[in-house]
Amino acid sequence: MARLKCCVIVPTYNNQKTLRTVLDAVLQFSENILIVNDGSTDSTAEILKSYPNLVQIQWPKNQGKGKALRAGFKKALELGFRYAITIDSDGQHFATDIPIFIKALEQEPTKNLLLIGERSMADVTIPKKSSFGNKFSNFWFWFETGIRLRDTQCGYRLYPLVYLKDLTFYTSKFEFEIEVIVRAAWNGTLVKNVPVKVLYDEFERVSHFRPVIDFTRISILNTWLVLLTIFYIKPRDLLRRFKKKGFRRFFYEDFWHNNDSPKKKALSIALGVFIGLSPLWGFHSLIVIFLALLFKLNKVIAFAFSNISLPPFIPFVLYASSKVGQVVTGQDYTYSIEDITEHFEVMKHLKTYIIGSILLSITTAMILGLMAYVFLTIFDRKKIAVQNG
Repeated sequence: MARLKCCVIVPTYNNQKTLRTVLDAVLQFSENILIVNDGSTDSTAEILKSYPNLVQIQWPKNQGKGKALRAGFKKALELGFRYAITIDSDGQHFATDIPIFIKALEQEPTKNLLLIGERSMADVTIPKKSSFGNKFSNFWFWFETGIRLRDTQCGYRLYPLVYLKDLTFYTSKFEFEIEVIVRAAWNGTLVKNVPVKVLYDEFERVSHFRPVIDFTRISILNTWLVLLTIFYIKPRDLLRRFKKKGFRRFFYEDFWHNNDSPKKKALSIALGVFIGLSPLWGFHSLIVIFLALLFKLNKVIAFAFSNISLPPFIPFVLYASSKVGQVVTGQDYTYSIEDITEHFEVMKHLKTYIIGSILLSITTAMILGLMAYVFLTIFDRKKIAVQNG
C-alpha cells in the first residue's frame, strides 16, 4: 500500500457501536487512514480522540456521504496519495479484504482502475431492498457505460484519485457513489468488481439510507446521466473513434460492426426504421438506443436508420402515414404539401394518422429488415468464400 501510495478513507456518521472495531481492523493493514466525521451527534468525536495519529476531518453538521468522500479524496491528494480504499464504518465490511484490492491494482498494467467490492447478494443477511436496489443500479450503470457489473452499490471500493481529480461532481449524498463510477468510466477508467465478504448485523449496524428520499435522488441522477449518455457521451465517443480510425475502418468496425451476424444487422435496421416512422416524435433517439441496448442489437445501425424521419423527410412520412390510415379507416382526405408543412392539416385527423403511422412503420420495417437479411446473408457468404480462397 505504501509503494502504491494508497490510503484508507473512513467516512462515518453516528456509528459509535462499530467505529472502533473498524478502525482497529484497518490499522492491521495500514496506518494511513483518513477519517471524515460527517457531523456525528453520538460519541464518535470522543472515540476518535483515541486515534490522535490518524488524519481526521471533523464537521459540525451532517453534509452527506458524497461530500464526506469528496473531502477525503481532496485531503488524500494533498497528502500525496494516488489511491484510496473506502470502507464503511458500520461494520459490514472486513478489513481482511484490503489485500484483494491491492492485488487487483498491482495486476492492472495502466493502474487507471476503480474497484468495487462485489457482495454475495444471495447471502441471507442482505436485506431484500438492498438486493433490488443493486439490480436497479447495475442496469442503469450498464445502460450509461456499456459495462456490466454484478455490484455497483457496495461502498467498499478502491478509487484512482489521480485519475479522478480533474472530474467535476455535482452530488453530495449516497447518489455520489453512482455518479463517480459513471463519470470515471466515461473518462476512460476501468471499472471492475472484486469479491468481498459482508456482514449485516441488525443489532450493531446503523444504516442512514432513506429509502424514499435517497432512492428518488438516485432516480433523478440516473435520468440525467441517461440523457447525457444519449445526447453527449455516445455521439462524443463515436466522433472520437471516427477521428482515430478514419472513415473506412470506422465504417466497417463501428458502424457496420463487421463481425455482427446478418440477422443482428437486419433486426437493427428494422428496429431503426420502425422507430423512425412511428408517431413518437421527439423521442426517437432515446427509444431506439434504449431498445437496441435492451435487445443487444447494433446501436449505431439502429440509430442511423431511425433518422429516416429527418426534417427533410417529415412531410413525406406524415403524408404516407395519413394515406395508409385513410385506406384502413375508409376515409378520404386530400392534402397539399403546404397543408402538411405549413398548416399541419394531418393533425386534424390525428386518429387516422396514428393508425396509419403504426401500420406504415411495422410494414416498412418488416420489408426492409427482410430485404436487408437476404442481401447481408448473400454478401456474408461471398465474403467467407473469398476468405477461404
